[in-house]
Amino acid sequence: MSHNHSHSVTSYNRAFMISVALNTTFVIIEAVYGIIANSLALLADAGHNLSDVLGLLLAWGASLLAQRQPSTRYTFGLRRSSILAAFANAVFLFIVSGGVGWEAIQRFRDPAPVEGDTVIIVAAIGIAINTISALMFLSGRERDLNIRGAFLHLAADAGVSLGVVLAGIAIVLTGQQRFDPATSLIVTIVIVVSTWQLFRDALSLMTDAVPAGIEPLAVRTYLLERPGVTGVHDLHIWAMSTTETALMAHLVIPNGHPGDAFLAEIYHDLHENFSIEHATIQIELGDSGQPCALAPENVV
Repeated sequence: MSHNHSHSVTSYNRAFMISVALNTTFVIIEAVYGIIANSLALLADAGHNLSDVLGLLLAWGASLLAQRQPSTRYTFGLRRSSILAAFANAVFLFIVSGGVGWEAIQRFRDPAPVEGDTVIIVAAIGIAINTISALMFLSGRERDLNIRGAFLHLAADAGVSLGVVLAGIAIVLTGQQRFDPATSLIVTIVIVVSTWQLFRDALSLMTDAVPAGIEPLAVRTYLLERPGVTGVHDLHIWAMSTTETALMAHLVIPNGHPGDAFLAEIYHDLHENFSIEHATIQIELGDSGQPCALAPENVV
C-alpha cells in the first residue's frame, strides 16, 4: 500500500481569540442590561451568545487538537476531534433554543414590562460585535465545517440582534410588551434553522459518509479509466477531519504492478480533482485462484 499526505491547516487562532473576547464581554453586558430592562429578548440573545462563546472555544480547541501529530495509538492524529466539536456545537445550540422557546411561550401568557430604549441600544452593540466576528471567519467557511459553524452562528446572531432592535422600537412605539417574547421565538427559529445543516453535515461525517462535494461514482470512474485497470473494489471515501478527506481502494491490474509513478499520478489527480488528501491504493492481479475477500460490494 502507498500513502500520500497533503495536510494544510489554516490557522484561525487570532480570529477565535478576538471573537471569544468580544462575545464574552457582550454576553456580560447583555445579561446585565437584560435583567435591568426586564427583557427576555436580551436575556435570550445573551444565552445564545454565551452558547456561541462556548461553541467558539470548542471549535478552537478542536482545531488545535486536529494539528497534533499522529502517534502509535492515534495513527491519524486527533483530526476527527473537529468533527466531534461541530456535532457537539450543533446539539448544544438545539438545547439552548429549546430553553429560549419555552420561556418565550411562558412570557406570552404573562408579558412583563420591558424598557425598549435599553433593548435597542444593547442589541445594536450586538449587531456590530457579531458582524465583526463573523467577517473574521468569512474566508474559511467553505473549506472547514468548524469555521462554517462559527461563521453561521455569528452571522445569525447579527440578524437576531437586528430583530431585537426592531422589537425594542416596536415596544417604544406601540407599548405592546408581547413584541419581546415574539422576538424570542424568532431567535429560536433562527437558531434551529441555522444549526440544522451543521448538525446534518457533522452527523454525516461522524458516520463516515462521503463528504459533500465528492461524487463516489466519479471517483470510481476515474480509477477504472486508469491504464491497465480492469476492476475497482473496496472503495471507501471518508472524512478524517472537517477539512481532510481520505480514500482507500483495491485496483485490479492483471499485467502486474505498474510502478510508483502510476500511483503518484493517481494521488496527484485525486487531490487536484476531488480534494482527497490521503489515499491508500492496493494493487491486485485478479487471480481467480486467490480472490480478494473484500471484492463483493456487500463486504466491508
